[in-house]
Amino acid sequence: MLQSGAIMLGAALLFVTLFRQLKLGATLGYIVAGALIGPQLLGLIRDPEQLLSITEIGIALLLFIVGLELQPSRLWRLRKDIFGLGAAQVVLCGLAISLLLYVALGISPEAALAIGLPLGLSSTAQVLPMLRSDNELNTPQGERAFSILLFQDLSIVPMITIIAAMSRVPPDPAAPTGWTFALYTVLAVIGLVLVGRWVLNPLFRLVGRLGERELFVVAGLFTVVGASAVMQALGLSVALGAFVAGVMLAESPYRHELESDVEPFRSILLGLFFLSVGMALNLQVIADRPLFVLGVAAGVILTKTLLITILSRGFSCSWTRSFRLGLLLSQAGEFGFVLFAQATEARLITGEAAALFSAVVTLSMATTPFLMRLTDWLEAREERGGDGLDGPELSPATSAIVVGYGRFGQTVAQMLQAKRIGVTIIDKKPAQIELSEEFGTKVYYGDGLRLDLLRSAGAETAKVIALCNDNEGGEMNRSAVRAVLEAFPQASVMVRAFDRLHLLDLEGLDLAFAERELFESAVAMGRAALKASGVPKEEVDRVDREYRSRDCERLERQSATGDIRAGWDRSFGEDRSLPDVEEATGPA
Repeated sequence: MLQSGAIMLGAALLFVTLFRQLKLGATLGYIVAGALIGPQLLGLIRDPEQLLSITEIGIALLLFIVGLELQPSRLWRLRKDIFGLGAAQVVLCGLAISLLLYVALGISPEAALAIGLPLGLSSTAQVLPMLRSDNELNTPQGERAFSILLFQDLSIVPMITIIAAMSRVPPDPAAPTGWTFALYTVLAVIGLVLVGRWVLNPLFRLVGRLGERELFVVAGLFTVVGASAVMQALGLSVALGAFVAGVMLAESPYRHELESDVEPFRSILLGLFFLSVGMALNLQVIADRPLFVLGVAAGVILTKTLLITILSRGFSCSWTRSFRLGLLLSQAGEFGFVLFAQATEARLITGEAAALFSAVVTLSMATTPFLMRLTDWLEAREERGGDGLDGPELSPATSAIVVGYGRFGQTVAQMLQAKRIGVTIIDKKPAQIELSEEFGTKVYYGDGLRLDLLRSAGAETAKVIALCNDNEGGEMNRSAVRAVLEAFPQASVMVRAFDRLHLLDLEGLDLAFAERELFESAVAMGRAALKASGVPKEEVDRVDREYRSRDCERLERQSATGDIRAGWDRSFGEDRSLPDVEEATGPA
C-alpha cells in the first residue's frame, strides 16, 4: 500500500505540476498520470476499481463544501434555475444523445437510453473545482452552472429507476421499486435535515466550546461520511447526502472552520479520484476503435454545447455567456461510470460497450481544459472588439464619469449613486459589462482614456472624472492622465494609483485625488493588528499618524530625487521603531 501510495502521489505531483505550467488544468494532469501508471501502460497499479470506490468520497466532500456555501435562502432563490434550467438540460440533453445513438448506431431504444441519459450529465467533480478556483461560483454564471449540476445529482435516482425498469434480468422480488426509491430519497433528505438541526448543530457547539482542532476535523469528516453512508445504504446518491449535510450547516457559526478543515481531504481524494479514472481507462478499446470513441465524444460535446447554449439563452442569459456555459458543461460526467455498470448488470449493454462509452466519458472530460482555453480566447477577442455593445455616446447627460467598473469602480459609483448623483460608467471588458447588466447596472463599452470617447460621454460638462482602471497594462500613465486634465479642466480628475511607483509617476499633476489602491485597507489592518497585540488606542492612533506622515515625507524625497530608496531611513523597522511617548518626551 505504501508503494502504491508513493507511486500515485509522485505521478500526480509530476503531471499536475506540468499541466498547470501548460495552463491545461489539474484534472487532465491527474487523468494522464493515472493512465500512465495504470494496468494498461506501465502496470504500476493493478486494481484501480478498488481505488475508485474509495476516492468517490472526494466527490462527497466537494458537495459538502459547496453545501456549506449555500444557505437555504440562497437555494430557494436559485429554484428557477435548479428545477427549470436544470431539469430541461437533463431531459433534453439525455434524450437528444439517446436519439443520436439510436439512429447512428442502430442499437435498441433501451440500450440507447441506458447510454444516452448518463452521457447527458456533466462532471460535478471537474466543473465545481474550476469555478471555485476562479472565484466564479458565486457569480450569476457560476450559480447557473451549479444549479444544473445540482439537478443532475438529483436525477441519479430517477435514472437508476429507469435502468431498473428496462432491465432484461428477471426482477428480484426483494428489490425496491421505483416509487420506493423516490420515497427513500424524500425520507432520507428529511431525516438529514432533522439530524442537522437537532444533532449536528448542538454537536458542533459542544466541539467549539472544547476548542480542540482535531475534534473539528473528526466531526466534519464524520458528518460527510455518515450522511454519505446513509444514502449509500438506501441505494441513493452519496453526493446528494453530503450536499444536504453541508446545507444544514451553512448557517452554523463554525462553517468556515469546517470548510478549512475538510478542504485538504477534499483536494487529495478528488485528485485520487481522477487518477483512478485515468487508471480505469481501457486504452485497448480506444486503440481498437479510435474513430468511434472520438466521434461519439465529439457528438456528445457538440450536442450538449448547442442545447445548453439555447436553453441558457431562453433563461435570459446573453448569447456569449450561454455559449460559455455550454462549453463548461459539455463533457460527460463521473456518474456515467456508475450508470454504465448498472446497465451492464441489467443486460442492457455489454461489458465491452460499457468500457467503450466509459472511454468516451473520460475523453470528453479531458477536452474541458482546452475548451476553457477557447473561452479565454473568445473573451480576449471580445475585449478587442466589443461589437454589439452600447458605447457611451448613448448615455444620458450626467455630472460624473467612472472609468473602470471592477471592484474599485463599483464602490466609487455606488457611493455617488447613494446621493442620487448621475453616473456614466465605462468599461472595456465585455464580460464585465454583461455581468454588470445581469445585476441591473448599465455599463457602456469603450476605452475610457480616449478623449473622443470621453467627450461623447459628456466629459466637457462633467464635474467628476474618476479613473478606476487597474492599470494592468500601464495605460493609465502620466501622459494619458495629463491629456485628460488638459482636455477637461473644469472636471475634478481622480486616479486609482496601482502602487507607489505609479503614484510617483503622477506626481505634480493637478489631480483632485490620487491614492494607492491598497493603502487605506493596509493601514486599517495594521491598526487592527496593533489593537489585537494589546496596544492602547491612543498609541494606535499615534502610530497611524506617524506612519502616514513618514510615508508622505518618503514620497516627497523620492519625487525630488528620482531615487526609490530615498527616505528609507524614515520607514519603520526592527531597529527603527517608534519610541513610546515617555521615551520621546523624556521624564517629567
